[in-house]
Amino acid sequence: MSRKPRYSPQASDADAARADPEPVLRFAGVGLRYGRGEEVLEDVSFALEAGSFYFLTGPSGAGKSSLLKLIYRAERPSQGLISLFGQDLSALPRRQLPLLRRRIGVVFQDFRLLDHLSAFDNAALPLRLAGRKPKAWKNDVAEMLAWVGLGAKLHAMPQTLSGGEKQRLAIARAVMGQPDILLADEPTGNVDHEMAARILRLFVELNRQGTTVLIASHDLDLVARSGMPELRLEQGRLVSPEAGA
Repeated sequence: MSRKPRYSPQASDADAARADPEPVLRFAGVGLRYGRGEEVLEDVSFALEAGSFYFLTGPSGAGKSSLLKLIYRAERPSQGLISLFGQDLSALPRRQLPLLRRRIGVVFQDFRLLDHLSAFDNAALPLRLAGRKPKAWKNDVAEMLAWVGLGAKLHAMPQTLSGGEKQRLAIARAVMGQPDILLADEPTGNVDHEMAARILRLFVELNRQGTTVLIASHDLDLVARSGMPELRLEQGRLVSPEAGA
């Protein structure tokens, strides 16, 4: 449980060089409404440089989860432009979505684990989808699960895990492939303070290797301790656009 996964900046200089010259993510005048309802997001503009780390904060109902859904194109904006990795998401053909999403790690608030796969196989899923050989990553998956406190539950099925354990498994799955951008929706909402700090260290170390990180969180203490900048939403509007628009 005390073993740390093999994520050291020194071991991954090549990965750190992935940064693109243009912002990895840009919102320009983005709005979102569901059906004929009121706008959930209104005139949101910001840009995240490759390798940056931001928290997305704001009260419940401010639009944090909706903003993350726009990034991995679970939703489409009602107005404005979103570009990711230099591509206009609205113009991206559906057939190209799977390839795009392989560059994105997502920690969903509702976990979205596959119930027919063990904890180990859930965590390894991004690596399998990327076509990597199991012998190259089996030890890394086991170490990652140990790092998030699931070393004794490699073969456990998701339905036997507690909410906190499912949360940690979802985090392990999201970071295993060392994605270009990591999106996390309340990733520490079901864990204690000690584990929350441990997970934050994992995100920070992944960021040091070049991964752009955006975390939606209500945990203002965690945000303050991290020292990372904030993008704050209130009633669907960005009120602290510290990231360059």
